[in-house]
Order: sequence, then C-alpha cells, then structure tokens
Amino acid sequence: MHPLAPLSALLLIACTQAPAEPAPQPPQTTKPTTGLDPAGVRETLATAARLPRLRTLLVLRDGREVVAQRFTGPPLDQPVSVKSASKTVLSALAGIAIQRGVLTGTDQTVASVLRADMPANPDPRLLRITVGNLLSMQSGLERTSGEYYGRWVASPNWVRFALSRPFVAEPGGAMLYSTGNSHILSAMLTRASGRSTHALAQDWLAAPLGIGIPPWPRDAQGIYFGGNDMLMSPRSLAAFGELYRNDGVARGRRILPAGWVAQSWRPRTTSPWSGNPYGYGWFSTTARGHPVHFAWGYGGQMVYVVPDLALTVVMTSDPSPHPRAESHVPALNALLADGIIPAAETGAS
Repeated sequence: MHPLAPLSALLLIACTQAPAEPAPQPPQTTKPTTGLDPAGVRETLATAARLPRLRTLLVLRDGREVVAQRFTGPPLDQPVSVKSASKTVLSALAGIAIQRGVLTGTDQTVASVLRADMPANPDPRLLRITVGNLLSMQSGLERTSGEYYGRWVASPNWVRFALSRPFVAEPGGAMLYSTGNSHILSAMLTRASGRSTHALAQDWLAAPLGIGIPPWPRDAQGIYFGGNDMLMSPRSLAAFGELYRNDGVARGRRILPAGWVAQSWRPRTTSPWSGNPYGYGWFSTTARGHPVHFAWGYGGQMVYVVPDLALTVVMTSDPSPHPRAESHVPALNALLADGIIPAAETGAS
C-alpha cells in the first residue's frame, strides 16, 4: 500500500465552497476551522514519513484535529516520556500554585521553602534564587544537565546536590539550562503543598483538561522528577498546547491564572545553543513571520503553538539513538515552518 493511502482518513480539511442556498446554521461559540491546504499537507506528510525517528504528528487548527498521523511507535493516546517538555508542564503547575497561594509568586525565594536542603554555610547568592529564576533557567548554579547529568542522578539526594552546585553566573543572569532547576521547583511544590507533584498535576491539569498523566520517575526522597521523563500521550500534549493557545482556558474554565501565558512566553533570556529566546519553560521563535512558542524535549518531543494561525502542533520522536545529538530537531522545525505553516496560510486564505 502506498504510504500516503490513508490520508483521507487522517486529514479533516474544512470545505471552502459554500452551497448556493446555505441552510440555517446554529449559533457558533467559536469561529469555524478553515483547515489546511490538502496539497501542502500531503507534501508535509510525505516529508515526515522519510524521517526515521519521527513517531507521531498531530495538527490542531482552531481546536480541531486536522492531522493525526502515527508513523511508528506507540499510538496517539498512549503516554510516552516527553523528556524536557516536562519543564513546560511544570511551569504550568507553578503558575497554578501561585494562583492558589501554594507559592507566593515568581519572586518567592527557594530558601523560603527548602532552606533545610541547602548547605550549612551557603553562598549568600543561594538565598536570592527565586521561583522565576528556576523557571527561566537563570539560577546561576552550575548545570546538572549535559556532561553533569550522570553525576547528579547518581547522587543520593538530587535536591541537595543541585542546591550545592557552585555559582557560575549571578542569579537572574545568563541562561544555564539545567534540569536541576526544575527538580528544585518540583521539590518546592511538594513541600509547600504537602502533596506530590504528580498529585498536583492530576488535580490541576489532567482532570480539568480531560487527559491522563500517569506517575513518572521519582528521586530517592520521593520527589517526582521535575523536568524530565513526565509521561503524556501526543493527544494529551495537544490538549496542553491548546490550553496555552487559549490563554489558559479549557472547556470553558480558566485553568491557568490570567496573564500567566503572556508571562511564560515573554523572553527573559536566550539559549546559548539555539539562540532562541526563553521564558518560563517555553522557547520562542518566528516562522514565515509568525510568532511560534514551543516546548522542546530531548530527541524531538515537541509542542508548537502558533497563535495567529490558531495552530497547535505536536511531534513525538524516538529519543534513543546515540551519540547524543539534536540533529533531528531542525528537521522537525522545518516540517512546521516549510510545510504546516504554509498549508495553514493557504487554507486560511
């Protein structure tokens, strides 16, 4: 069978030709989707099918699933490790925690909750690190990612190890991408609420969004891994992306505090590797002149939101090939910029 034979079952393209005498339509609470250009989608899926690591591709337009393709691997509804896209989900939990009074704000210090986990005579700068610094990867502490990752996860206490790292920048200064920052935030959420990060994710995100977030790995002290290996299906990731596209509202209910999406997408620093601006757990870029905000998990676990085209795009990939490299991710970015966005532009015209 030709690999693109099932396209008709996978593409939900809205009709653009109105009947001569249209029948009366019920009132609509949201604008109808204009779909995607069929030829553009066919070309994009043909390109996607040639990427050996790409497992799934989902495209939502105006909240409607218009492309749903599984190339390899688990089905679209099966939870998989989203790698560092977990950091973006954790950022949402932080916003909700602030709204509910579990945390006092992005200027709350780490020491206000985790003072007992800090060294006996801490560097005074450690007492200045805030929730916002953790979210934007600006704690100033030596990284626990990359070449430092193995030593960190082999330590007996991940929170204390991360808090004992030497300073290589000032708090609020250069971006130092570090999963330890996110794990410190997970510990803050757990200690401040008296509940596990997983329980908060279930109550604050999974239940109101109607998705599943099963338990994921924890450290030796029982703190859920903050910033890696959260388990979500591609369709759950799409619902999460839609939450941000709709400014924190889902199913007619406000889930994120008003203004949190704008705060999260506001650039606060810049990645030294990709050059992309970074906010609270979200990278940003532009594609064909359209602002794009995206969550990025190792190996190609991606959630893209293109607000002015009403697009939410999810791609999941096989993260296992080594040596470690992100050479696959530019190909995913190109699928969005050179395929999906033009198809949306044409479909919208």
